[in-house]
Amino acid sequence: MYDVIVVGARCAGAPTALLFARRGHRVLLVDRARFPSDKLSTLYIQQPGVARLAKWGVLDAVRASGCPPLDHVVYELGDVRVEGCCSGVDGHRAAYAPRRDVLDGILVDAAVAAGVEFRDDCRVTELYRDGDRVVGVRCEGPRGSSREDAALVVGADGMRSAVADLVGAPVTTEHPPLTCAYYTYWRGPKTHFEMYEGGTGWVSAVPTNDDLVLVAAYAPQRRFEEIRHDALRSYLDLVRDNAPQLWAQVERAERVGRLHGTGDQRNFFRRAHGPGWALVGDAGHHKDSLTARGIADAFMQAELLVEAVGDSTGDRVRQDAAVAEYDRLREERLSENYAATLLIAQEGARPKRRALLGAVGTSPDLTTRYFDAVAGIVPVRELYTPELMALMAGATSAT
Repeated sequence: MYDVIVVGARCAGAPTALLFARRGHRVLLVDRARFPSDKLSTLYIQQPGVARLAKWGVLDAVRASGCPPLDHVVYELGDVRVEGCCSGVDGHRAAYAPRRDVLDGILVDAAVAAGVEFRDDCRVTELYRDGDRVVGVRCEGPRGSSREDAALVVGADGMRSAVADLVGAPVTTEHPPLTCAYYTYWRGPKTHFEMYEGGTGWVSAVPTNDDLVLVAAYAPQRRFEEIRHDALRSYLDLVRDNAPQLWAQVERAERVGRLHGTGDQRNFFRRAHGPGWALVGDAGHHKDSLTARGIADAFMQAELLVEAVGDSTGDRVRQDAAVAEYDRLREERLSENYAATLLIAQEGARPKRRALLGAVGTSPDLTTRYFDAVAGIVPVRELYTPELMALMAGATSAT
């Protein structure tokens, strides 16, 4: 009998298991993949996530992996360029973008060191119930099939969560996909964390392990069927057309690995709690990766769930109240950025973004505040001061 079973051992599940174990709970962590393994991800961890890595005692391992600190950000939209950095969280001003086989492995190792039992290559195929309460899972893996019981089952198994499907977690908010995204790694370019927005899409550059740079290209979702039929050519065209300065480096660089891509960037919230179960990370909430908030948001949810549940796993009434409160707080903290992401990923909002960036670039203080909002250090609404609104109004009237 476990206190907690966590299904999914990536950047939501491994921290959840780690933090529950450090509170003295008996935890089983399972993942259907064989570790170490990579996954579709744009890697970037905003500063609130970095501060959590430091608090959990694993940031040094990320640094030791050779992942470079990213303490300078560039955002370019046409002839408007804003660059700088956020103010930081607990003294951490740099972001990091480790490869996922590196990051996920570090988090799993920390969880195991805290006492978590970890099983990879282990698929959950069934949930056991006592009435309407989830009380355990059936695991299928190389060791065969087994029933494992727990007071709380946590689904941290991604956007297509098997746990969410098995509990029938309803979607409470949903918007259609807005972009499709493709990326690969390049050896040779020397970049900061950079984002370019042009007439046909968005391009980002993200330095990572082994002196590689992940270059991602986004296009409107309406172009997905066209792009996927010749994905590499379309990807290179997007980089060339929307980020010509970056393209000048990419066309001389060595491509490392295959092209990765997706047209399935869903935007939704699911109900993330019920009797005996909870959801964290992409299992309960997913949004377009254009704003690079997924990993830091997953860390936040893991911490929020563990703090809410505390020592209540032996008391069903208290536990149910705790996971319900977690769900309420989770949605409260994520809703504003969800709305901002939907706006950023819309082509029609580009003139407003251009006015915003033009206004932000007039002041170092506004630039820092803008990057604070992008990183999730301050709410987006706090960016729009009377000073900024006046500058944006002037820029709009001038055009």
